[in-house]
Amino acid sequence: MLARMTQYQTITDADTVLRDGTIKLHGPEGFAGMRAAGRLAADILDALVPMVVPGVSTEALDDVVREMGLAAGAACATLGYRGYTHSCCISVNHVVCHGIPSDKTLKDGDIVNIDVTPLLDGWHGDTSRMFLVGDVPLKARRLVDVTYECLMIGIEQARPGARLGDIGAAIQRHAEGNRYGVVREFCGHGVGRLFHDAPEVVHAGIAGTGPELRPGMFFTIEPMINLGKPGVKLLEDGWTAVTRDRSLSAQFEHSIGITEDGCEVFTASARGLDQPPY
Repeated sequence: MLARMTQYQTITDADTVLRDGTIKLHGPEGFAGMRAAGRLAADILDALVPMVVPGVSTEALDDVVREMGLAAGAACATLGYRGYTHSCCISVNHVVCHGIPSDKTLKDGDIVNIDVTPLLDGWHGDTSRMFLVGDVPLKARRLVDVTYECLMIGIEQARPGARLGDIGAAIQRHAEGNRYGVVREFCGHGVGRLFHDAPEVVHAGIAGTGPELRPGMFFTIEPMINLGKPGVKLLEDGWTAVTRDRSLSAQFEHSIGITEDGCEVFTASARGLDQPPY
């Protein structure tokens, strides 16, 4: 059987964008839109830093995300997405991703991922980062550190002429070299005017394989790294994914665009609050 050829589509400002399996290639207007959306996403997470403390409810943090988005003229892309009723995802300890905000309060020693996606002027700024609550044990801090390193190692591979598999292979090598498990069930994705689009960015793989990276591609890199084995399971609510062995899990996410000579990170914090040590 012949392998399916990767299809690319050059997007202009006037085009209608469909989720049709093509990898979109954007021009200057797309980069400008993603910079603005990404900056807002980073600013929202920056504002949460002093609020993520023992005793705060994840629902209260979700309220702040929604209010900041609205104040900036943005919508929260998760609100109403496939029936989801909150403005962000908040995943605590062994929750891998898509944790649902609630009246449950954070405790001293928790590690927390907060994932936000403001939709600003038609562009999605998708990012997440880890927060440490109070006095966090060393093994949990180490997991968070290595997960951030995985993200940045993956971003280092993102340049024209590289292959998508180069990103996953580099992340997998670093995570497994530290004896952590790499989640396969969830992955990064194309982003831009669409919340989720081609290509899928798997955080494990074989270098030199997969679609070629070309200038104008927008996608997320968002490794989910487990302290134990890589397996996950979905809870009955249909959203919350947890580690099968109840081990801790961590995740960082940036939205990036491939440039002529490398990549641009749209969702970096101007204050440097998106990276450990905090």
